[in-house]
Amino acid sequence: MPRLSLLLAQFVVILVVARGVGWLFSRIGQPKVVGEMAAGILLGPSLLGWVAPGFSARLFPPGSLGLLGLLSQIGLVLFMFQIGLELDTGALRRQGRVALASAVASIAVPFGLGVALAFRLPTAPARTGGEFPGFALFLGTAMSVTAFPVLARILAETRLLASRVGAVAIACAAVNDVAAWCLLAAVLLLVRGTGRAATAWLVPLGLAGMVLLMYGAARPGLRALQGLHRRRRRLTPDLLAVVLVLVAASAWLSDRLGLHALFGAFLLGACTPRDPGFRRAIEEKFEGTTVLLLPLFFSLTGLRTSVRLLEGGRIWLECLLIVGVAVAGKFGAAALIARLAGMPWRESLALGGLMNTRGLMELVILGIGLDAGVIPPVLFSMMVIMALVTTCMTTPLLGWLDPERLRRHATERAA
Repeated sequence: MPRLSLLLAQFVVILVVARGVGWLFSRIGQPKVVGEMAAGILLGPSLLGWVAPGFSARLFPPGSLGLLGLLSQIGLVLFMFQIGLELDTGALRRQGRVALASAVASIAVPFGLGVALAFRLPTAPARTGGEFPGFALFLGTAMSVTAFPVLARILAETRLLASRVGAVAIACAAVNDVAAWCLLAAVLLLVRGTGRAATAWLVPLGLAGMVLLMYGAARPGLRALQGLHRRRRRLTPDLLAVVLVLVAASAWLSDRLGLHALFGAFLLGACTPRDPGFRRAIEEKFEGTTVLLLPLFFSLTGLRTSVRLLEGGRIWLECLLIVGVAVAGKFGAAALIARLAGMPWRESLALGGLMNTRGLMELVILGIGLDAGVIPPVLFSMMVIMALVTTCMTTPLLGWLDPERLRRHATERAA
């Protein structure tokens, strides 16, 4: 099949399956993004490659995956910029000690449990090897992730955004986003710095310089674009082009520093001035691109995820252990600390369930780890299963806790 025809066929199949499975999941009370994650796995060797290996090989030949990967990375760069736009670090200050305590606990506890788990996994590298420290730190980072966009969508669908538990969850997730990307940057520095000791120490200095550049130069530039947007009352193609150039430049700089390109895009979004109109205009322009390109990322994740790799009782027990540690670290720590900080049990459990949502952010970080050679394919598959299970738990848990009572508690407290 000609290259363009193959690419178009892949687009059609991926989009149809992603939207269809996403719709089915929405009908059973799950966010559409969970269905899109599941659709990616269905298109991979776990289902399509198993029931129709010939068709799967023709539709997704190995030589075509490089182009799909590049296109999905562009979609992820734009998506991470949008996640940075939604970041509101001021929410943490507004929510006080409950949010701060829960945020710290929901990062530190799962990170520590993830590092400890690395010593018990049979699939881990040898402890005496140079790869083990990076593996252990990466596993801790992957365990501490919360999916900010999925969490926000669940809160909107359950009408809990205005409640206290919603406000605290958003604040905690914002801190989790920042912490997770900083931890990932440190892990990538450790992994990629192996054999480059003479230059590895320059990366933290470059990162500090990048942060200063973003807030010292990019932020004033974005503020000027914001003023032009306000005067023109719309995001013109010229203004959009400038924003895209800034996103690409920040991603390129981050990549050249030895970090990941997504970190730069996220940082640029985080330092964009908090103007609702300007932010909404950018998100509306980017929405079509992310709808088109993000399913490509899910499909590539699915093509690299094979449930059939999990053969034997020992491997499945290892997978259950990973899921159990993930739930205990996120759900358990956030709920317990929130209760100790003064929240009622119902709200504390709801917060724990929300912080346990991993979703897309987990897949992004796992994909980076697999590409960097930090985790093997079998562990990658187990961690993808963990991301799906923990994300699917959230909506049923909130339903059991009764969102109406959570909203009513918030109203009573405000009165």
